[in-house]
Amino acid sequence: MSQALQSLLDLLDLEQIEENIFRGRSRSAVVPRVFGGQVAAQALVAAGRTVPSDRLAHSLHAYFLRMGDPGAPIVYNVDRIRDGASFTTRRVVAVQHGKPIFGLSASFQTYEDGLDHQAPMPAAPDPATLPTSQERLRGYDHLDADVVERFLEAREAIDLRYVDEPPYGKFGEPREPHSQVWFRTNGKLDDDPLLHVVLATYVSDMTLLDSVLLAHGRGGWAVGDVVGASLDHAMWFHRPFRADEWLLYDQESPSAYGGRGLGQARIYTQDGRLAISVIQEGVVRVPRQH
Repeated sequence: MSQALQSLLDLLDLEQIEENIFRGRSRSAVVPRVFGGQVAAQALVAAGRTVPSDRLAHSLHAYFLRMGDPGAPIVYNVDRIRDGASFTTRRVVAVQHGKPIFGLSASFQTYEDGLDHQAPMPAAPDPATLPTSQERLRGYDHLDADVVERFLEAREAIDLRYVDEPPYGKFGEPREPHSQVWFRTNGKLDDDPLLHVVLATYVSDMTLLDSVLLAHGRGGWAVGDVVGASLDHAMWFHRPFRADEWLLYDQESPSAYGGRGLGQARIYTQDGRLAISVIQEGVVRVPRQH
């Protein structure tokens, strides 16, 4: 396991303060605030710590309420909404400086047999044939060196490979609002199913709004032609998967309007199983010209 991945796992390993209260810390992000994927992943850890191990996370719905302060701890308060025969529901509120910054509802289910069908996996190149994040980013002369280093540091624990040029790599002309990314952790994980779901949640917030930017030929915050932030985030975990094995993140944007953009995606295992569905809306604003 890489040191970067171990540091990420340590970041997600919350301190339990009371029966339903947990405390997490933050680290530097690509932008000067707490990374949304970190808060969502930590909140899911907090919820999962109050659920029997035979109940697996199958969905989460979350709202980003305030910008997080990376220099302060985050307290996660878990509300045990329901413990049913098959399903368990938890609500988590993340608090900083006495105010809620994030809210999450998550549902867990015991395993059962049932109907089974899925949308087919789209075509995508083998991830081994694609450039790594470091190879791509170090080839962009138009990006500030500081931006490149912050990207690489934020993604050091994750092997993330774009199928095509990311928004900040090629911009100025609209492209199809569709993006594909392969990802896996930079190292093996243990077999705890919650850990793999938590790591996928962490990564899911990294690139989902890229397709909004592509539709308008925007490069994103890295080149200063938009400002934005996540507003809400939903995930459904359909089938077992491992976050330390290649996953295809197939993303698209059906709409942008009113300063908001919507991204939706499906995440497939390399052998074609639909593992996760994701939807996110975010603020996507063009800076005003003065």
